[in-house]
Amino acid sequence: GANLPIDLGGQSIIRANGDNVIYIPGKASNAGGVGVSGFEMTQNAQKLVWSPTDVDEKLQSLMVHIYQQLVDVSDNSNGNGDCNLELGANQAGFLRVVEAMKDLGWLEQE
Repeated sequence: GANLPIDLGGQSIIRANGDNVIYIPGKASNAGGVGVSGFEMTQNAQKLVWSPTDVDEKLQSLMVHIYQQLVDVSDNSNGNGDCNLELGANQAGFLRVVEAMKDLGWLEQE
């Protein structure tokens, strides 16, 4: 899950072997590092100190939540019950942007 460590040819191979390889795009897998940075900012802003165990528990919770979003969005979108985490990551990210735009009043609420 680093920043695009697999070129397009490698991604094609992974997609072709999807039943044997779990592929989570960087936008989802890198969220752990971004999340921990957010935890650090929270601790600094609130003058808190969390134990490494507390940080790890929060990180695990965050990553489980992200994974579940990928699965839920993917399962709901294709109608056949198959789970494509790459598709789920793209769709979940798009839906979050749409919701933020609605919250800002840039798009009409449904």
